[in-house]
Order: sequence, then structure tokens, then C-alpha cells
Amino acid sequence: MFTGIIEEIGSLRSVQSKGQSMVLTIDAVKVLEDIRLGDSISVNGVCLTAVAFDSKSFSVDVMPETFRQTNISKLGHGARVNLERAMQANGRFGGHMVQGHIDGCGVIRSRHNDENAVVYDIEPDQKAMFRYIIGRGSITIDGISLTVVRTNETTFTVSIIPHTLAQTILNDKRAGDVVNLETDILGKYIEHLIHYKEPSESSNKKVNSITTAFLAENGFI
Repeated sequence: MFTGIIEEIGSLRSVQSKGQSMVLTIDAVKVLEDIRLGDSISVNGVCLTAVAFDSKSFSVDVMPETFRQTNISKLGHGARVNLERAMQANGRFGGHMVQGHIDGCGVIRSRHNDENAVVYDIEPDQKAMFRYIIGRGSITIDGISLTVVRTNETTFTVSIIPHTLAQTILNDKRAGDVVNLETDILGKYIEHLIHYKEPSESSNKKVNSITTAFLAENGFI
């Protein structure tokens, strides 16, 4: 679990690719301070596992599903990436609940200045994501916890303050660039619970309910 508060910008030292699987080695400083094998680290919003590290870098495996569903496949040597370690239970919860499970990608359709802020209009690659994207709600873009300003039929808008631009790779992004999107986990779970239906007895013979007759038959009453 992450908060979407980026700790540092890392640099991609090497990419080893074989088909749709990859091994990334990333130069970093802060996230290496207490790193252990098996730790979860968010790389551009994707929860990845540290499989090796030294004093200056760490390595992660990228499986085909991650390759296909995120912008990790577009990274090359020297690429800058947002990094965040998994949240600590005793830490401040500065962003929102972020899993590092990418729902899809989005394309930046426009970027413009609004006084001290930079405004991005982003089009998700799946329209179904809009049911979880609401004005003044939370969304994660390349691992950054942000607030949705507004939505329309094809895009949503976020407004970025100077500090966020300076501390993340979002300032590198221009119209046409692809970003990772993770919608708010709360909306997804609420939708699932509302629409979930218990298996019927015809589809699952092992599903039983405890009734008064059952209790009496078995000597409980």
C-alpha cells in the first residue's frame, strides 16, 4: 500500500527485455535507505518487488501483464521514474490509499498554465474508468496522488502546483505522452459489494443456511 506522495525521482540504469518480460535496474538514493529483498516499491505508480540491490540501485522484475497494462514497457535507459516505498503504519497519510495496481493508461491531450499551476487534460484508454473518476475525487497518475478538478465525456482534468512539478516526473510530460492511471480503490470496492451476488444453491451445492429446523434436527434447540 502506498500514499501517492513521491519520495524521489530515480533514473533507469538498465533494461533487460525478453519478449514481454523485463528486468529494470534503477538508480536511487532515498528508497535504498532501509531496503530489503522482497520490498514493494512503486515505480511510476506500479507496485514492483525489489529482487536485488546495491548501494546505488535496485532491480525489479516486470511480468508480461504489467508490460501490457502500463507505460513501463515504454521506458528506456536514462528514463526518469517516480519512486515511493510502501507506506509505514506509523507514518503520515499525506495522499490517499494507493495499491500500485494500475487500471490502465491515459494520454495527455493538453497542458497549459493557470497562474502558478499547470493543468493537464488526460484521456483514459478505457472509458469504463470514468465511473470511478469524479470531480474533487482522488486519482493516481504515474504514482502521484492528485485531485480531479473536473471530467467530461472523454477526459478528466488535474491541476498541479509547483512543488509537485518539481518533485515528480510530471513536469517532463507533454501532450501525447502516456501516463499510468489508478482510480480510487474505495469506488471499486463499493461497486463490487453493491453488485455482488451470492452463489445460488443450484450453482454451489455446498452453500447452506442455518435455519431453526436445522438447529432442531441436530439437537441444538
